[in-house]
Amino acid sequence: MALDRKFSMPTDQRIAMLKNLTTQLLEHGKIETTISKAKEVRSTAEKMITLGKKNTLHSRRMALSFITKEDVVKKLFDEIAPKYDERQGGYTRIIRIGPRRGDAAEMALIELV
Repeated sequence: MALDRKFSMPTDQRIAMLKNLTTQLLEHGKIETTISKAKEVRSTAEKMITLGKKNTLHSRRMALSFITKEDVVKKLFDEIAPKYDERQGGYTRIIRIGPRRGDAAEMALIELV
């Protein structure tokens, strides 16, 4: 996965953070994070849903290599991806919710459409 933003982290930590955020988004349907992280998660989440729409053994293994929980992969292939069969993309929505109280970082809510 090509990452555009570095988030002032080493590569392994950045990839682990992105995997965890993507897994949480697919598990819960929506998460609250900073805008820049939400934009990165949108890219990977939409790729995972596209893999789910293919529904082959290879696509399931590709999803398992990125998503950290097996039950989330099962949910992706059985529940989430079939909802988007007619849709050609744009499976997520980012809503800005204002600054965070502690450090005034711009926060966003990313959710599945």
